[in-house]
Amino acid sequence: MRIKMTQKTLSVIIPVFNESEMIQKNIERVTTILKNSKINYELILIDDGSKDSSWSKIKDSAQMIPGIKAIKLSRNFGKESALCAGLDLATGDCCVCIDADMQHPPEIIPQMYQLWENEGYDIVEGVKKNRGKESLRYKVSAGIFYKILHKTSGIDLNNASDFRLLDRKAINAWKAMPEKQTFFRGMSSWIGFSRAQVEFIVAEREAGESKWSFISLVKLAIKGVTSYTAAPLYASAFLGFGLLIAFVFLLGQTLVMKILGYAASGFTTVIALQLVIGGTLMMSVGVIGIYIEKIYEEVKARPRYIIENMEDRLIPNNNEKRHSDGE
Repeated sequence: MRIKMTQKTLSVIIPVFNESEMIQKNIERVTTILKNSKINYELILIDDGSKDSSWSKIKDSAQMIPGIKAIKLSRNFGKESALCAGLDLATGDCCVCIDADMQHPPEIIPQMYQLWENEGYDIVEGVKKNRGKESLRYKVSAGIFYKILHKTSGIDLNNASDFRLLDRKAINAWKAMPEKQTFFRGMSSWIGFSRAQVEFIVAEREAGESKWSFISLVKLAIKGVTSYTAAPLYASAFLGFGLLIAFVFLLGQTLVMKILGYAASGFTTVIALQLVIGGTLMMSVGVIGIYIEKIYEEVKARPRYIIENMEDRLIPNNNEKRHSDGE
């Protein structure tokens, strides 16, 4: 249990991309919930290169409402980079990451905060009680991804989400990881610390549409797996070794058949073997290429994001302090 010396501050991080229809309503919803729960807060809104009027609405809110930081990135860097910006700029004793479409219900935030403040948990994870109205293809793909990640890395993200609360020391541990290609959900699980889970029901979108296409989700899955395990590389090696054994057996069989005078033309077998070998080689080269691409991106050492503009009106007193790693 944490000793309540002074009022704690919660940083609420919301990445935004083309959410002009919902953003003002969402700001009002979140701030009302936090005020009613008597939680001191700062709201950090990161515009990830929106093409609509999201930034102007975020900026207006930051100028009118105390406690809001509005950050505009120079282009669309992706949700992961927007989360990085929010975590870097958060000054609270803890933070909550939540989606701008409000499919993560902000009504759960006070429960998460209480588990952190009163029970002493360092991380409180929002876990999906159900996956909402997702397509069968999406549900099957997500299930396969989580199983592969769990088997290969030991990280269980089944029904997990980016909706989670992190204590200041968990934030600092996350920020200490220098990789440029981040996977927040996995990285915040990898750092450890005491944690609790809170179930929530995924809400339907009130306006707009999902910004995630099937291809972008596949890319995120590949990034997630290759960020935490070298299992695909080992799988390629084991596959090659298995094929080597099979080919040695086939070679022995062919020599025996040749010696006994029963050698056949075997044209179909040759074509099949070439297809299997060619496909395996291309798949293995592709796996290696993914890891080389990750090395290439890290070696370039480019920043995770670039801030174009920032607007804020900080809550007086509590929000002006800065935290050290030991807090």
